[in-house]
Amino acid sequence: MSMAGNLRKVTRLGGVGGLRRAARLARRRPRVDLSHPARSPLGSSVVNCVSYRDGVRVSAHGELVDAVRQVRESGEGFVWLGLHEPTDRELAGIAELFDLHPLAIEDTVEAHQRPKLERYGETLFAVFKTVCYVEHEQLTSTSEVVNTGEIMVFVGQDFVITVRHGRHGSLGPLREELESDPRQLAAGPSAVLHAVADHVVDDYLTVIDSVQEDVDEVETEVFAEHGARVDPGRIYQLKRELLELKRAVAPLSGPLEELATRPARAVAPEIQAYFRDVSDHLSRAKEQIAAFDELLNSILQAHLAQVTVAQNEDMRKITAWAAIVAVPTMVCGVYGMNFDHMPELRWRYGYGMALGVMSFACLLLYRAFRRSRWL
Repeated sequence: MSMAGNLRKVTRLGGVGGLRRAARLARRRPRVDLSHPARSPLGSSVVNCVSYRDGVRVSAHGELVDAVRQVRESGEGFVWLGLHEPTDRELAGIAELFDLHPLAIEDTVEAHQRPKLERYGETLFAVFKTVCYVEHEQLTSTSEVVNTGEIMVFVGQDFVITVRHGRHGSLGPLREELESDPRQLAAGPSAVLHAVADHVVDDYLTVIDSVQEDVDEVETEVFAEHGARVDPGRIYQLKRELLELKRAVAPLSGPLEELATRPARAVAPEIQAYFRDVSDHLSRAKEQIAAFDELLNSILQAHLAQVTVAQNEDMRKITAWAAIVAVPTMVCGVYGMNFDHMPELRWRYGYGMALGVMSFACLLLYRAFRRSRWL
């Protein structure tokens, strides 16, 4: 029996875990993790399977095959199947039912793909990188700042399949938002594709706002009074995490541009214009990431300059004290050579006079170094 015959709809459940910073919580939309095994009685990868007609959810009676047959017999509506980290075996029946290309199925199972858009006949296959900000008490040289996942979307005339990899980026709230606007959902599977793209790019902007707080924190510490003592590993780590974010955001420009400008049978004309808005938001995200990267380069250079200045100041202090100590060392060295015929060697006040000369010379050197700000 094929896997498609056992697919069932899973009830939405979930909640949002507490985060450290209340301000970030207030800005973020709640995320519900629908992929947890406890929420799937069958323990399968199916998150949800629902058919829609005229933008309204149609009560499905159990199985994916029945839902697809009803949609195709009526010639109206579409089926939205949501999966989380499916295996090759689980996708086999689905691929046969929807005539999905083997290369796309391979990419879906293996994951770790770059954002892209591919056309296989009348089916579109899109890959989006999802990002999540990792909360941390304090940024260190080993802190994880950005966590990434993936969402793959298959779009056809009467179906849309979303496949999610990773423990974040749940599409449950997105589905609820779409169902609350039947007019938009009535546009068909391409409306879901646009909503997913918009959802992913909005998360980029949310994560960027959180990363900015880390950048501001590092900048403040570097330019503080003791900025030279800041661990440069923190700056390097932030740059590495920013690079991870850049790898998710930058490659998406091409697919969004293609969706906005190149007609496709699976994309409704009235939806195509909306991809331009998503592309504009993505451009904003790219610009902010580039600005952060340049700012971190400047912060790192400033920090290295501070370290150099601090080292020069330390060397000047060491040199000044060495010069001061050299005076009594020289006097003591001369009078420690054990010659019989030396000036004032048997003078009654010679010891006090030598100490006085050494102290006076050291005081003059100390004042001279203080005036030149070496000490």
